[in-house]
Amino acid sequence: MHAIGSHYTYAEVPYEEWTGALGFSINDIFGFERNHFDRLVHFSFGLLLCYPVLELFARVADTRGAWSYYFPLELVMSLSMLYELIEWGAAEFFGGELGMAYLGTQGDMWDAHKDMGLATIGAAICVSVVAYFSWRYNKDFRKEFGESLKVKFTQPLGEVRLRELKREKRGDSTDLD
Repeated sequence: MHAIGSHYTYAEVPYEEWTGALGFSINDIFGFERNHFDRLVHFSFGLLLCYPVLELFARVADTRGAWSYYFPLELVMSLSMLYELIEWGAAEFFGGELGMAYLGTQGDMWDAHKDMGLATIGAAICVSVVAYFSWRYNKDFRKEFGESLKVKFTQPLGEVRLRELKREKRGDSTDLD
């Protein structure tokens, strides 16, 4: 999808010509007044990237329960936001018509927000489907989900580690606090 968007520029992808050859018009069906190929790409980015990220977090970071769904969603949202910032920076750098063509807002001042929102919706659909199947087929799902949200350490870890460092510096192994 990115290769197609890069070839034509996202705002100029001729999907209307392609569907017209099949006898229908996507723009007419949905009432679109602009080329929405970029929106499809952003939605697909969230939908298709979220599951591999979910697997990565589960296998590498050993996330469990609620965190195994939250962190992949957040990473996809952050990557989407980062792309929009890079896109904005490039548009500012090139400026003028070239910058606006690169930005591809097609007159929509909320384009970046909608793009990030669609990536988030795609990712949310992905984690929801995975969570549904985990709930449906993993007998320990509820317990694991609930356990993942419990507070494991009641003391702030920063303060605890500072006390340990002070004790190590003094050469003291007793808890004087």
